[in-house]
Amino acid sequence: MANETDIDRGQDKRFVFGYGSLIWNPGFSFLSAQLGLLRGAHRSLSIISHYHRGTREAPGLVFGLTRGGSCRGMVFEVEAPVWAEVRAYLDGRELVTAVYRDVWRPVHLADGRRVQALTYVVDEAHEQFAGQLSIEQQLAMIRAGVGISGRNVDYVLNTARHLAKLGIRDRALMALARQLQAEGVEGEGTGQAA
Repeated sequence: MANETDIDRGQDKRFVFGYGSLIWNPGFSFLSAQLGLLRGAHRSLSIISHYHRGTREAPGLVFGLTRGGSCRGMVFEVEAPVWAEVRAYLDGRELVTAVYRDVWRPVHLADGRRVQALTYVVDEAHEQFAGQLSIEQQLAMIRAGVGISGRNVDYVLNTARHLAKLGIRDRALMALARQLQAEGVEGEGTGQAA
């Protein structure tokens, strides 16, 4: 768990970096949201989901931040008075299993500021970390996965749609989305949490 002393205690605002479903479904109140760049990790569809987007019998895949590269995402600014509530919500959503680690990382905001943001990164030693799967393996899991938060297909297509709207290029994700759409698979709504 990230240490709160890693950030300035006098700060009246906190920041959260979203790179997957947090972009289109944050689920918490925030003051503002803007694009941000995180260096040292990249978005990858590399976490086996037995809960939100799949089951043990038919696992799905969800996004994680894995080492190397960089990632553009959305940075949410949260007021200090509601931080404890927001943090509890995020931990309940993101730390269902120990596949994510909550860390504070520097993020460059679109407005030019550099802030420390709460970020959930992959524990690559965890059994749910899938590593690099072929596009065929990813598609098979995405097509089959349905969990308590809905269909894996919806999660992937919603994320692709929102990244495109924001002008964020993710070639691997867009290739998956194009393949699903070519098969006639359509996403529904924005679904729920993760």
